[in-house]
Amino acid sequence: MSEYSTLLITEAAGIAVVSLNRPEALNALNSTVLNDLSAAFDEVAGNDTVKAVILTGAGEKSFVAGADITQMKDMNVVEAKLFAEKGQSVFLKIEQFPKPVIAAINGFALGGGCELAMACDIRIASENARFGQPEVGLGIIPGFGGTQRLARLVGRGMAKFLIYTADIIDAQEALRIGLVQKVTTPEALLDEAHSIVKRILKKSSIAVSLVKDAINRGMEMDIANAMQYEAYIFGTCFASEDQKEGMAAFVEKRKPSFCGQFAK
Repeated sequence: MSEYSTLLITEAAGIAVVSLNRPEALNALNSTVLNDLSAAFDEVAGNDTVKAVILTGAGEKSFVAGADITQMKDMNVVEAKLFAEKGQSVFLKIEQFPKPVIAAINGFALGGGCELAMACDIRIASENARFGQPEVGLGIIPGFGGTQRLARLVGRGMAKFLIYTADIIDAQEALRIGLVQKVTTPEALLDEAHSIVKRILKKSSIAVSLVKDAINRGMEMDIANAMQYEAYIFGTCFASEDQKEGMAAFVEKRKPSFCGQFAK
């Protein structure tokens, strides 16, 4: 894997761990971090040995404390719009990434950090994690997708409550409202993320990638069109070697051995 000035990346057993590495700035997002994230996910997408990604923050205090206010404070209207569009583009790339992406959230996940976590497939939080969209307290709104993804994850009313008040919530409250899927101790956070990824990797990688696409696209459609798209994706599975192997293994009462390929 390449080296990046703001990221640490390790790879083992098919899992890439991408750590935002600006602990002195609580891993705040600036243009360099966004460029590095975009390039890193492009690299991982083209690496066939990597089957899943764990995204986390270096240091004990923060996943990502937000966008870098020192970079933003003197922006004009055009510069601010371009910065928002850059963040949205990178986070959309992560959301649409064909491989599973698990956020392991330690410490602060505020503003752009919460938005980055929401772009991931599954969010695991340590007990010391804190979440919030505090932008209205700075005279702005969430600009990296927060007004859209938060409402889709926790409902319109709860999203408005959190954004209007700029309240910071703890991990247990984030779990209660559905913002995260699991809470663990800080010491066990990465082990828990690896455990979940390993369970996913035992399944068909084609099926996991296709179901990610079906859920993501379906959420943007009305129910009738979403059902049609689900049926299309369901049918597509039957062109894969994994479908043949998975069903044969079930009938033969053995564990499947998936290859992650479509039939030739």
